[in-house]
Amino acid sequence: MGTSLNLGQLSETGFMIFCYLSVALLGLFVGSFLNVCIYRIPNNESIVRPRSHCMKCGHKLGVPDLVPVFSYVFLRGKCRYCGQKISPRYALVELLTAVVYLLLLYKYGLSVDFLASAYLMAILIAVFFIDLDHMIIPNGLVIAALIGGALPFVYNIFRPMDIYADRKWWNPLLGAFIGFGFLLLVAILGYVVYKTDEAMGGGDIKLFAPIGLFLGWKMTIMTLFISFVSAGVISIILLLLKKKDRKSTFVFGPFIVIGTFCTYLFGWELLNWYLGTLAIYQG
Repeated sequence: MGTSLNLGQLSETGFMIFCYLSVALLGLFVGSFLNVCIYRIPNNESIVRPRSHCMKCGHKLGVPDLVPVFSYVFLRGKCRYCGQKISPRYALVELLTAVVYLLLLYKYGLSVDFLASAYLMAILIAVFFIDLDHMIIPNGLVIAALIGGALPFVYNIFRPMDIYADRKWWNPLLGAFIGFGFLLLVAILGYVVYKTDEAMGGGDIKLFAPIGLFLGWKMTIMTLFISFVSAGVISIILLLLKKKDRKSTFVFGPFIVIGTFCTYLFGWELLNWYLGTLAIYQG
């Protein structure tokens, strides 16, 4: 009996190790693809053709040159053919995607919630770096997120997803409306008060529509809260360090990405803690 139990535990442990290794590997390769998207989409280039090549000498890269992270390490951050230095950010994006996927797997296990969150975060990682570099959020990425958001919306009608916490069919639709509508209101108020259309970027507004579909209305509010708080804290720090001034433009997209990821990991825990604290004070 004890032997059987131990074998069962070993089998389960081995399966979980296999799952984590597989997801880490998946994250590395997805991150490699995201590098292509991050570079090519803002330049209106195809993400399919031409094949990956060195930006300096134009030499097409072979399989040994494209192994995520490991190629960068083994080639010592240089092109095999011309010796041009390769930005370490390529490896960083690959590692970041793998870590994000592992944390989501730890949170949700092998589930539809994991698949949905992994899909959205892949798009948002690309958004993070594109907005940071070019101060734009491409419509193509927003559309891809909207298409993906339709799947958890439909699935929730038949079987509840953890992130929604209920089976109300309108939950994700309300989330999309709240996210999109709130930022649109901020933009309108900014234009009325400050006579500028820079209070909130159009890409930021559109991006919250698919985020709302993925998260539902309660977690969309949580994401808005975390995004604005993190943006405010970082902005104050940059102003104090004199890295930015009051007239500088701050990109909001990266903070939306951070807010969404934090919500996936801790959103319900934060909301329940807040409601519990509120109940204690009211009591």
